[in-house]
Amino acid sequence: MAVVSTTVQAAGTVLWRHAAHGAGVEIALVHRPRYDDWSLPKGKLKRGEDHAAAAVRETLEETGVACVLGTPLPASYYWTAGRPKEVRYWAAQAPSAATAPPFSPNDEVDRIAWLPPDAARRRLTHDRDRALIAALLNAFQG
Repeated sequence: MAVVSTTVQAAGTVLWRHAAHGAGVEIALVHRPRYDDWSLPKGKLKRGEDHAAAAVRETLEETGVACVLGTPLPASYYWTAGRPKEVRYWAAQAPSAATAPPFSPNDEVDRIAWLPPDAARRRLTHDRDRALIAALLNAFQG
């Protein structure tokens, strides 16, 4: 008999681009009015979808940015609505600010912010997301 996992499977990105002015990078955060939180782009897998495809799809849906997946980052594990949830993340490069399409609010995300890493860490609502910014910066050095 097959065992069916009750863990909610999701995927997301730490979406980054080269800073518009000066050196360094900017990281995209999304504001979800349903939860009134600032987080990283992510969402649940669709039936038959793998994690990498879901990460790209969710990032596009939430930010309007077609990204290129890079290094896998640590997964997050937490409980939501009484069920365990696993979110697998990737570093994902976005086009430069000059070539990126303008953001359009949608049903899930009403705002997006491109911030330097320290400012992004401060704005994130959930502590579990802050470690992912450090993992991204470590991946750049590795």
